[in-house]
Amino acid sequence: MGLERTQALLAELGHPEAGRRGALVTGTNGKGSTCAFLASILAAGGLRAGTMPSPHLVSYTERVQVNGAPISELEFAGALDAITPALGAVAARLGDPTEFEILTALALNWLAPRTDRLVIEVGMGGRLDTTNALDLGVAVVTNVALDHTRHLGATVEAIAGEKAAIVKSGDLCLTAAERPALGVVEARCREVGARLWRLGRELEVDWRWRAWEGSELDVAGPGFEHRALRIPLLGSFQPANAALAVAAAHALGDATPEAVRAGLAATRWPGRLEVVRDSPRVIVDGGHNPEGLRRLVADINRLLEGGAAPVVVFGAMGDKDLPGLLGELRGLRPAAVLFTRAASAGERAADPDALASLWGAGARALEPAAAALAEALARAGSGGTVLVCGSLYLVGELRRA
Repeated sequence: MGLERTQALLAELGHPEAGRRGALVTGTNGKGSTCAFLASILAAGGLRAGTMPSPHLVSYTERVQVNGAPISELEFAGALDAITPALGAVAARLGDPTEFEILTALALNWLAPRTDRLVIEVGMGGRLDTTNALDLGVAVVTNVALDHTRHLGATVEAIAGEKAAIVKSGDLCLTAAERPALGVVEARCREVGARLWRLGRELEVDWRWRAWEGSELDVAGPGFEHRALRIPLLGSFQPANAALAVAAAHALGDATPEAVRAGLAATRWPGRLEVVRDSPRVIVDGGHNPEGLRRLVADINRLLEGGAAPVVVFGAMGDKDLPGLLGELRGLRPAAVLFTRAASAGERAADPDALASLWGAGARALEPAAAALAEALARAGSGGTVLVCGSLYLVGELRRA
């Protein structure tokens, strides 16, 4: 683990990232949505924004995008061919690069000459994440909660330290983190001489819930103010992500009132509290840690208030806090829970029978995932609701179905 191979790869490629401006975004939840909001604002202002969403839902090409459009398969193959000599040179000196190191080098080498700004989502953590070889001028820490504890640490403070390490000297850091994580972010900014805008302090946010239509946002910060911004993405967690994106656009000098308003209204982020079908209504969400599931459950309960309990299709990765996830899921009081797993998750997926056993009465294990979805649709009936959640792998597979 470390940045040595990534830095060596970028050096072999002539440092395509050098001098590029944009935002490096980390956080336990919301980093993908924040990137989507920011990229949409930049696009609405006439700029070309290069992004690296992670993970993908359907095709691996989704991991390299310009203004929300994935690279084609042919372009992806060509981009890999272009960096193959550099991969060989670095492997001879430092050992074989990892998949994510290869992807990062490929993406940056392809995106840099084709875009005006880079909006890069950190893969995991921050300090040792491959993307931390970048310094784009703006660093975003959306929030910090317990996740990936085997790799990042067992406490919120330890995880915050890993994520705050993306902040570099001279950066402007934006965060919605709360204490105790906020204290760690503040300390990092003092240590490296970075400016800091905090949600609730330098950044003032007010928002209104609009149920199935999303929400409406007011946001103000140093030198800017916007009122009644429409956000189409569902969820009480999205206004904070949108506010960070607006602030990041201002920090980059790319935020006109028209671009902010149009960019937020046009934002799409598949697989996150997304309605993909009506009659019965099917909602998919890739939240995969207890904090993400807690927010999802609260929002679903609010959206369905007074309606029938949903039928849930659930699958998760085996390295997650499974008791914690199921504990949050119980807050839905679902009509039934069908446990399954995505084929693309491979051996990392949690065993559906084990999940059903943990849940107890009212649960059933059913594979493949398409069969679980078909059963859920039948149980929900035309007027009911099916929720697919627990894993982006599962969401990606069933979203297609």
